[in-house]
Amino acid sequence: MKALTLQDSESHLIITDKEISAEHTEREIVKLAYAALNHRDVWMTKGMYPGLRYGTTLGSCGAGYLNERKVLINPNINWGEDPDYPDHNNYSILGMPIDGTMAEYISIPKDRVHDIPGHLKLEEAAALPLAGLTAYRALFSKAQLKEDDKVLISGIGGGVALMAFQFAIAIGAEVYVTSSQQSKIDEAIKLGATGGANYTEENWHKSFVKEHGPVDVVIDSAGGEGYNNLLKTCAPLARVVNYGGTRGNAVFSPQLLFWKELQLLGSTMGNDDEFVQMLEFVSEFEIHPVVDEIFAFDDYKSAFEKMDASRQFGKILLSINP
Repeated sequence: MKALTLQDSESHLIITDKEISAEHTEREIVKLAYAALNHRDVWMTKGMYPGLRYGTTLGSCGAGYLNERKVLINPNINWGEDPDYPDHNNYSILGMPIDGTMAEYISIPKDRVHDIPGHLKLEEAAALPLAGLTAYRALFSKAQLKEDDKVLISGIGGGVALMAFQFAIAIGAEVYVTSSQQSKIDEAIKLGATGGANYTEENWHKSFVKEHGPVDVVIDSAGGEGYNNLLKTCAPLARVVNYGGTRGNAVFSPQLLFWKELQLLGSTMGNDDEFVQMLEFVSEFEIHPVVDEIFAFDDYKSAFEKMDASRQFGKILLSINP
């Protein structure tokens, strides 16, 4: 079968021929229709991800066929017994070091395979697993988002940020977004955001609070030097959840924490129960993940280049067996 694999630092990514593991009583072989890119895939090509194993098939998210069933894959591998914290001695995410979804077929434990929500197309289902699970845990398990909350979601346009945005809109929360691109803010407003801010503008947080008031929840994946400005948008007792740190170490004033009694909460993807709850939530509210663009499998370089440049608004997919 064809599989997109991470090679050494010279070759990076190539499509190779790999054998699919033989059938096993505890595993299923899924024919993949689509696979979705995540930022971790791009980081791997740059050697910026721990525990790299060359020759591994990349891809954490995918959807396809198990016989006549339309299914998607839970990318959670060996979370462990504690629902609040993964067992980091055994925990991993599909696609490194275990072969992932950017292949014609995948051999996967039976309990990782789920029927897709009935209202979704296969390409939408492929966009859902990692982003949906990460967003669900951050919003509901960690931030305990409620209908009357005001929530600020940073970096709109990325997969997790957009899923968090759609989930928050679905329950009736008042949603705001940030981006470095006004076009992405405008698109979010079309989809239901109350407002937004360009975080590259000086003192954007002051203008934001003056116009919209402080927020109850912040969902952030960036950290970095601008983190303090996010905290300045917070109301007293606000909950701030981080599920990533793409802009490096966060710089902030501890005075903002204790004077406002803020809660800083970390969130790692999600456990298996949350994955099932996320699928039920998506079905109940008939949420359609936003797909930015679908690339042919052989055109994977263009897909990775687009994600690396942050030009997407939604998930970037590879079409494998549509």
